[in-house]
Amino acid sequence: MPFAPSRRTLLGGLAAAALPWDLALAQGAPTTNLRVGMTASAVPLPNGMPDQGAEGHRFMGITLYDHLVMWDLSKSDGPAALRPGLATAWRVDPNDPKRWIFTIREGVKFHDGKLLTAEDVVFSYDRAFKPDAPHYDARGSSQVRGRMPTNLRWYAEGERTFILETRTVDSLVPYGATWTGITHQGAWEAAGRDNDRLLQRPVGTGPFKLESFNIRERAVLVRNPDYWETARIPKVGRVTLLPLPEPNTRVAALRSNQVDFVEAPPPDAIPSLRQAGFNITSNQYGHNWTWHLSLIEGSPWRDVRVRRAANLGVDRAGMKDMLGGMMLEGGGLVPVGGPWNPVRSPRLNYDPNAARALMAQAGFTPRNPMRTKVAISASGSGQMQPLAMNEALQQSLKEIGIDITFEVFDWNTLLTTWREGARSPNIRGCTAINVTYTALDPYSAMIRLLKSDLVSPVANNWGYLNDPAYDALIQQVYETFDIPAQDAILKQLHDKVLDEALFLFVAHDLNPRAMTRNVRGFVQAQSWFQDLTPISLG
Repeated sequence: MPFAPSRRTLLGGLAAAALPWDLALAQGAPTTNLRVGMTASAVPLPNGMPDQGAEGHRFMGITLYDHLVMWDLSKSDGPAALRPGLATAWRVDPNDPKRWIFTIREGVKFHDGKLLTAEDVVFSYDRAFKPDAPHYDARGSSQVRGRMPTNLRWYAEGERTFILETRTVDSLVPYGATWTGITHQGAWEAAGRDNDRLLQRPVGTGPFKLESFNIRERAVLVRNPDYWETARIPKVGRVTLLPLPEPNTRVAALRSNQVDFVEAPPPDAIPSLRQAGFNITSNQYGHNWTWHLSLIEGSPWRDVRVRRAANLGVDRAGMKDMLGGMMLEGGGLVPVGGPWNPVRSPRLNYDPNAARALMAQAGFTPRNPMRTKVAISASGSGQMQPLAMNEALQQSLKEIGIDITFEVFDWNTLLTTWREGARSPNIRGCTAINVTYTALDPYSAMIRLLKSDLVSPVANNWGYLNDPAYDALIQQVYETFDIPAQDAILKQLHDKVLDEALFLFVAHDLNPRAMTRNVRGFVQAQSWFQDLTPISLG
């Protein structure tokens, strides 16, 4: 049942919660407490494979846990790049391109003092990808299995080498390795061999440890003073995560000093927050705000004229004004400017007359509209301002002959429905779904959405696209390890997606955050993920 407390209830609870951590006493790292208002409706699961979308990974994935490969979140002036994590190096076996070799970092300790070995990585991958393992975590697996669909088997070769073999050649394995947090069997044993009990006593190697967890109220993380990467030992003593899905509630909590840091403040509040002395940060990053369109039998979106008309009927500049400039106009599956999408497609111009002409060819007019239903959420990680944005789309599309009604889901339920695909009975008759997602690498930005065999339950081809031409280009990407050559193939793939208007392309988020003046040191990376370890409280 969706959790929907009133603003009064939330703020009352926050006021009570703030008492043990009086900021007047917060002098020095061991006693400081960074209080974060998240957009999620619940605290993400602390199981190494958190729910609540990429926001869950941001706050409960890369804080408590480390991964074989990690993102460099230390700078704001360029896209985040991969860097060594618990693996100091990785390479493809020169004799077998389906065999990846990871060298495990020496001297890393888990929160309970155990030294990391390759067997811990095997245990963690079993939890995520091996349904017949006694420690398999089905709930966590649902969050990560679609990130590495080519996994075949994995094993340790001594304490310092982890081997991952894939079903087919897959040049994108290092990106997938950024998602599965590494823990060890002793932690699971100590939790009574019970994945639910493990949520209350998780053990990772990350810069923070879990002090307390209540899924509907809060989680408290404490700094790990013995973290293996000394430059990233947290500068605050605690981080308190508070689920505040309603945008105005987050702003009210910030103004009343109940939180220090909020995600996604509503655009109309940003000028007054600045005037009141709060700091506002934003940055572009790999993000996509689209409608995913069903291509199954009976869906009106099977007609390419309708899909193209819808894209021509979106007033993206008007939506940008509505959001106070806090978005980039949708340019495709990735923002305009990189090697995969260097120039803006003319098919994404706002041209309602051309859109109406295409709809007329398809047999629809504003007086005789195409009627359908779209699944949306009221909040959620990266969803920006989903109610206002979808209502603006509803009005724009009505003017060209598309009459939209909405089915509003809780964010986590919407994510589940997205993973289940357009054929799921849980979609409640919707032929499109508004889910935002990371677009940080070739797999997350394109492949998982387009490849014919990556439909539910394998990955995120929600609309059931099945086209050999797309599959052939994707196979070339998998088999190409030279980055410039791979980029050229990805551009061909993206050009084809734009030409056939497979999605309704609307926006790319600028990821705004608001924080009090005493929050210092935050570097907003060009990434969905952010590093909390440099933050201090003045």
